[in-house]
Amino acid sequence: MKTMKFKTSAKCGGCVAKIDAVLEGRLPDGSWSLDLSSPDKILTVEADVSEDEIISLVKSAGFRAERV
Repeated sequence: MKTMKFKTSAKCGGCVAKIDAVLEGRLPDGSWSLDLSSPDKILTVEADVSEDEIISLVKSAGFRAERV
């Protein structure tokens, strides 16, 4: 499994809930976290999926994501 980090445009718990709704169907439980306390709102993913797929999933939830 690889670990990937993405800078996101998430800002609050509601944002995390929207991202969770799209990631939960694609990623195993506990394979991702979003640090709202960091200035870049870092999403960390530990899974065997492509970076492009993660970016696409986050975008489908209405947020930006870019590889760090």
